[in-house]
Amino acid sequence: MLSFIALALLAYALPIECQNLLKHKVNIIILAGQSNMAGRGGVANETSTGIGTWDGVVPPQCQPNPSIFRLSADLAWVKAREPIHADIDARKTDGVGPGMSFANAVLTKDPNFGVVGLVPCAVGGTTISQWQKGEFLYEQLVKRAEMAQQSGGVYRAMLWYQGEADTVNEEDVELYKGRLKTFFDNLRSDLHAPLLPIFQHQERDLTLRK
Repeated sequence: MLSFIALALLAYALPIECQNLLKHKVNIIILAGQSNMAGRGGVANETSTGIGTWDGVVPPQCQPNPSIFRLSADLAWVKAREPIHADIDARKTDGVGPGMSFANAVLTKDPNFGVVGLVPCAVGGTTISQWQKGEFLYEQLVKRAEMAQQSGGVYRAMLWYQGEADTVNEEDVELYKGRLKTFFDNLRSDLHAPLLPIFQHQERDLTLRK
């Protein structure tokens, strides 16, 4: 009964042009991690103020596609366009991230793949400890992913891009692998998706930063 109510509320919240999503299977791709996943492409900091500004340039591979949507901060499906995380990583200046290019690449390789539903969850500057079960970011990720699924979606993958914030001290570097595995295991369990593919960007230098 609760799932039906949630689905009805979601349908009511959808813009008119997006309500047809409920008639299709939405291929859910979760986007999580820190700043590079949230999108810093084209963002430069003003030297005098330190405030970031986005140049507004969207590469061809990141252009909007009528088959790509994203789940907004208020849990409504909207047409996806850069910056994908603008209302999620709202305290930072967001630019181009890997989500749109990945979705477009999938649809280019398989035009019959169907509708892609991006679920942005990344927040800049976060550590792996902040993504552990029980923490705010973890619970928000699960909540947003479950809402996407309740709207007729099926989990296809998660893109994970995080690690730089855990190179500040030696203990975090040494514990990173175990913490990451725990995060992945808990997430697959809580989403009831034990075979969920997770694409992890490998930081080139996950060593102690001095």
